[in-house]
Parts: sequence; structure tokens; C-alpha cells
Amino acid sequence: MSGPRRHRVDVVGLPTWLDPTRLLGPDFTWDAERTAWSATRDAEGAADVQARLRGLGFDGRALDVAVWPALSRSEVRAARTVDARRRRDTTPGFTRRGALLDAEGRFSLTPEALALDWGRAAWAAGHRRVVELGCGAGGNTLGFARAGLSVVAVERDAARLEMAQANARLYGIAAKVEWRCADALEVLAGLNPLDGDLFFVDPPWGEAWDRAHVDPFALPLLSEARAARGGRALWAKLPPSTDTRGLGADRVEAAFGEAGGDVQRVKALLARWSAAPR
Repeated sequence: MSGPRRHRVDVVGLPTWLDPTRLLGPDFTWDAERTAWSATRDAEGAADVQARLRGLGFDGRALDVAVWPALSRSEVRAARTVDARRRRDTTPGFTRRGALLDAEGRFSLTPEALALDWGRAAWAAGHRRVVELGCGAGGNTLGFARAGLSVVAVERDAARLEMAQANARLYGIAAKVEWRCADALEVLAGLNPLDGDLFFVDPPWGEAWDRAHVDPFALPLLSEARAARGGRALWAKLPPSTDTRGLGADRVEAAFGEAGGDVQRVKALLARWSAAPR
């Protein structure tokens, strides 16, 4: 009696900076022809990979996912239904009750665990002050401040700045933050940077950003921040599908979720430009 039907799954288009085992699973390996990440799965497993990766791209290029032998329509539909349900279980933006968010913050806020990880990474890298350009509802600001850094949080929308301040009070770190209701570029122009300062920018993506390709130079604030950093370190949170090849960043890393529904999903990219030696 034959066993369950097996399918070969090939994934082409992963950039070198992305950990394929985190995205695809530990059984995927670089194939002998060195053209694709491949694994053999049963029908349910193959359909799951196909459903999770549908429409995604990295470095501005859509992923090519091939399954052989081809899955049935019912198997594809069932996997997409499971994936849609799984997406509801996501890493939370704020974990404390009473945190404030507007409509934009509900889909754009950096998850709390991720923001705290970035704060700890900034501290470990030797930064002691972060100048955040466009802090929004304060997700990244809280992560940096909770990690022990002082923060200059800049936001030109007074209502959003008030939300960020309220959220900082909720987490008990408001005193670690210097709040500025101002245009980020004007602050940059008049700032007296300190050695070890880190500039951080989370350009607004919009809810309908392209999951297969994002031109980073079309994002607000990013080009201006790169030009104005004056040799100091800059970190930028970017959409997962950002074409990073022309950014000139020293390092790009993918940030995954931590909840069951997004542990294999790239939530954002962190592009890092190091401080220029003096």
C-alpha cells in the first residue's frame, strides 16, 4: 500500500540576508543545482508553504514557488483558508491595556517585542541616544527607552505625539524621552548631534503597500534622513518587499513575528547604516 503523496517544493528569489529556515522551515535546503531552496513535503505541507508565500517578494523581486506534482484546487483552497485564519494570531503592538492607537497605528505600529529587541540591539551597539524621525504612536520610542537609551521623539502631528506621550506614561518611561512636535527635517537641521547618536526612521508605508516590490526611495523621510545623517548611524524600518540593493546599507536583517500566526512571517526589515569613522 502506497504512502501519502509527496511533493517537491522549490522556492526561488530569497536574498542572502534572509534566513530561509526561519521563513520556510528547517527541512529546506539549497538544492544540488544551486538554483532554489527545496524540500519534499506531503500535500498539506506543500500547500501551506505555497499559501504563506503567495504574492510575497524580497529585494524588489517576487518569489517563485513551484510545487511538483501540482496540488489540487481543493488542497490549495484549504491551505489558503488555514493561512487566513492563522494571520489573526499576530504579535501584539502594545501588551498593556489602555495603550492608545489611531487607525494608522493599528496596522503600522512596530510590535512591542520587536521594538524592544531593536532597542537592546542599539544599546549593545554602543548608542546612548536615539533621534527618532516621526515617532507616530510611540512603538519604537518605547522600545528604545525601555532598553535604556535616551530618545528624542519627533512627530509633526500633535495628536499622534500626544498618543505617544500617553503610551510612554503607561509604560513608565516618559521621562526618558524628549518630545518635539516639529517637522523631522527641521529638527535634523538644527540638532546638535552627539557622538554615538543613532538616527531612526520608520517611513509611513501605507496599508496598501506592495507585497512584492517597494521602491525605498519613494518612501517619505528615508532619502532625507540618509542625506542629513552627517556620517552618524542610521537605522530604518522598511517593508519586507523593499528593494534594498541600491540603499547602500551596511546591514539588512529580517524581523519575524513571535506569535503562532506570524512566527514564519517577516514583519519588517531593519536596514542599518553605520557611523562613518572620524
